[in-house]
Amino acid sequence: MDNKLLDILACPVCKGELVYRKEDKELICKLDRLAFQIKDDIPVMLVEEARKLPADEEVD
Repeated sequence: MDNKLLDILACPVCKGELVYRKEDKELICKLDRLAFQIKDDIPVMLVEEARKLPADEEVD
C-alpha cells in the first residue's frame, strides 16, 4: 500500500484516520470498528462492503 495514498484516505463514515493491516490486506477505522478490504491493491471504501470488527478483536 502506497504511503501517500494512506495519508489521504479517511474513513467514509467518520472521516477519521485509517490503520493499514498489511497481513490482512485491510484498512481499519478504530472509531467505527470497521475493516475495509484491499482488493488488487485498491481499497474498497464502501461502508456496505466493510467488515464490522467484533468487540473482542484488538485494533492496533
